[in-house]
Amino acid sequence: MTREENKITIRSDRKTDYTFIYKGEDVVLKAGSVVSIADGLKNVVFPTVAMKIMNNLIVVKEDVK
Repeated sequence: MTREENKITIRSDRKTDYTFIYKGEDVVLKAGSVVSIADGLKNVVFPTVAMKIMNNLIVVKEDVK
């Protein structure tokens, strides 16, 4: 897989910031923002949330209650 094919994009559709772990560190995805990760999902840990995954785009929605 090439570096470009391994890149993922995470988009927040939330009204609040969302924190996930990347390479052992907390990363804050600001509400309504987008972040790209060059080396795919192997170093990413998401808490349980409603997500939609399409190709290399992960859409983080509001927490399911």
